[in-house]
Amino acid sequence: MVYRSNISTVVIVLLAITCSSFAHGLDSDGGNATNMRPSMTPSATSAASIMTSSPASTSPVPSSYFTHSAYSSLMVSHIGLMTVAWFFILPICKPQISIPKPALTTLTAVMLSVARSRLALVTQTGFFVLNAFGLLVGTIYNGKTPDLYENNLHHKFGWIITWVVLAQIIVGLLGPDANGKDIKEALVEEQHAFRPVNTNHMTRYQQLHPQGVASMHRYSHDSGHGTEPDSSRSSSLANLHEEKDGETDSLRDHAHDFTTADIGSPTLLGTAKLQGVVFRVSQLIPSQVMKLMTAFYDTVDILILVAGFVAILTGFITYGGVFRGNNIFNGLAHSVKGGIFFFYGLLTLGRWMGCFAEYGWAWNVRPLAGMVSPRKAKVPSAEFVESFVIFLYGSTNVFLEHLAAWGDAWTAQDLEHVSISIMFFGGGLCGMLVESKMVRKYLLDASFSRWRSGQDQGQYPYKEQWTPPKTYSFSMNPFPSLIILLLGLMMSSHHQHSMVSTMVHKQWGTLFVGFALARAVTYILTYLAPPTSYLPSRPPSELITSFCLISGGLIFVASNKDTVAAIEGHDLNAMFIFTVTMGFTAFLMAWEIIVLAVKGWALGGGRSRFEGTPSV
Repeated sequence: MVYRSNISTVVIVLLAITCSSFAHGLDSDGGNATNMRPSMTPSATSAASIMTSSPASTSPVPSSYFTHSAYSSLMVSHIGLMTVAWFFILPICKPQISIPKPALTTLTAVMLSVARSRLALVTQTGFFVLNAFGLLVGTIYNGKTPDLYENNLHHKFGWIITWVVLAQIIVGLLGPDANGKDIKEALVEEQHAFRPVNTNHMTRYQQLHPQGVASMHRYSHDSGHGTEPDSSRSSSLANLHEEKDGETDSLRDHAHDFTTADIGSPTLLGTAKLQGVVFRVSQLIPSQVMKLMTAFYDTVDILILVAGFVAILTGFITYGGVFRGNNIFNGLAHSVKGGIFFFYGLLTLGRWMGCFAEYGWAWNVRPLAGMVSPRKAKVPSAEFVESFVIFLYGSTNVFLEHLAAWGDAWTAQDLEHVSISIMFFGGGLCGMLVESKMVRKYLLDASFSRWRSGQDQGQYPYKEQWTPPKTYSFSMNPFPSLIILLLGLMMSSHHQHSMVSTMVHKQWGTLFVGFALARAVTYILTYLAPPTSYLPSRPPSELITSFCLISGGLIFVASNKDTVAAIEGHDLNAMFIFTVTMGFTAFLMAWEIIVLAVKGWALGGGRSRFEGTPSV
């Protein structure tokens, strides 16, 4: 549950790869187009500054918002406000607005209730205030400037996702919480778990329990007979606790007394009075409507990351005035495919941090079937999902590579792209076969069935040599990284129309090669010492893989024809894109780690559940 929202990344990759199947065939030097006009939204200021309105063709340079200097301060304000709201505050806000499970003790629950409600209200209010000001500034800017990019997709899409997120937050208060439970049940739990404690009773309770809350629980594997960590100290306090058990129970009972004088005390939703209003409103909602609200909430939770990426990207496109005419297909192909690798890198970093540990994806031992839900127990390995995405990409693009020049003669470049698609198709299929437990079983039967039957009949003594190797317990599939390695090598030497374009393609191709090499190091480490714990093993090489994927994906997006033309038109070189992307990638990885740590802090009750565990 701690990492519930991160399951959205898997769906994001699958959705994006399907979209990319329609764009990959158009990724040739002679792209095609339709009209699409994104407007101003949260786009990166550094990225927007490199864009120009000049297209890759020799036609007259169209006007763009980047070259329109009037009211530029409004545009800078719009970009800054939207970036802070959507990139910084919203990721922090989402973990805070979820309704937590009851804490271990009333004392801890009260302290965290006060802190958490304040953070939840501040982050939600801050997000909406900044987003509203950003929309206001953008609307004023649009009213004062001519429409320099007709049929603006960004302007429409920005309003859509704003209302969708607002509706999701309202649904989150009235309907499902982040744990997927009905708000009615969650609020009832909260009323029991987050009742205030009198200050005098709190002081007396701390005197009776000088070790604090940490002494009130032990690890699940502990027997409770003095074998837990620091057991000597626990034993020395046992008699004291026994003597004062009666008084402690009395204090606990008194702490749960909820009188009318406590109505104004802080709770998760701000005050108990406000909480009661929300609770009464939620009781009026029929169960069928509540189920639809739950489905809506979860769907938005899954797609909001992609929606934010699209909003930023369309704002970037509109501000720069690029992807006009036939160049839309070339830009779409690079944006979709580069975005896939970008999200793949975010997912890889999430795996290193411990996301998807319940599936065994965090480089850990997969929990047993009884420890997780049946649905989670059936989820395939991460390598199988990677192989399936590669297979899906290849199987769809092999039929679409010539779509950009439909009816024309096939060129050598078309055949190159078809060959890459076939490589993805075959490599992904091999990866899925390697991950299949059924295929592995049949391979053993084909090679050792006669030996095993003889051993079962007592013809051969049972020996340790028949014990499955430790490496069988963990997936080490090289095909996904091999395919990306080959793709990087191909793109590093892919012929382009200019030197700058060739160098930019070589940059992201080299980064993909770096990803494959770092993933090979991960497999070597896990082969030598397979994971033995349910906790994430966090191989350091996976930090390199995520960095290479994130930065490589961003440079992939920037390697489209219009962006390259903008670089050349401003007398810049390929190293400008490289250095800006490296700095942004490092900052983005740091921010993702902070966001996940804040989520763990919020769901963990303000302190780690693993305090006292060495070297976590």
